[in-house]
Amino acid sequence: MALWLTGKKKYEDQDDQQLINSFRQKGDKKALGILFERYSHLVFGVCMKYLKNEDDSKDATLNIFEKLMEDLKRFEVVKFNFWIHSVARNYCLMQLRSRKAMTYVDDENGPGLDAFMETHQSDHLSAVDNKEHQLQLMEEGIKHLIEEQRICIELFYLKKYCYQDVAEIAGFSLNEVKSFIQNGKRNLKIYMLKNSHEVTDKH
Repeated sequence: MALWLTGKKKYEDQDDQQLINSFRQKGDKKALGILFERYSHLVFGVCMKYLKNEDDSKDATLNIFEKLMEDLKRFEVVKFNFWIHSVARNYCLMQLRSRKAMTYVDDENGPGLDAFMETHQSDHLSAVDNKEHQLQLMEEGIKHLIEEQRICIELFYLKKYCYQDVAEIAGFSLNEVKSFIQNGKRNLKIYMLKNSHEVTDKH
């Protein structure tokens, strides 16, 4: 027991960045566990603010920390307390949006990807079927983007981060983020236009 407490104290003495580095470099899940202990109450509080339900908020808190195992390996996180708050907020907003059957967010400066999809619906497909296939096509298109564009598109549209959050999470400048999103969105539209016949041909 004393050895376990000593080991735990070693982790507790580390700051957030040291714990993150330990997890990223060594896959140390104990380090992630300490981060959970430090911030689970904060995450739960954010979830309660948006979801207004204790059970849903508890589930969301666990889901968010499960996602960290993947996200912390993909993104360079500098200020974990700020980042985890943003992750929790955006996760909850995505949950609320899914309840309203809304999938993609609008661009801060105009119509988003969802508006683009609506303008390219096929007349002979039902709205539900077409939406499903357009989403499928969009997911494939995102995979074909260059890495910088793909990361920014995913964070901005799918995870609903603002430009500043994307810049901090991905490690790009604000201007780079805006450029990657603009070019990525353009390339995604081109991909969807070129491949939209595959959707209609199947019906």
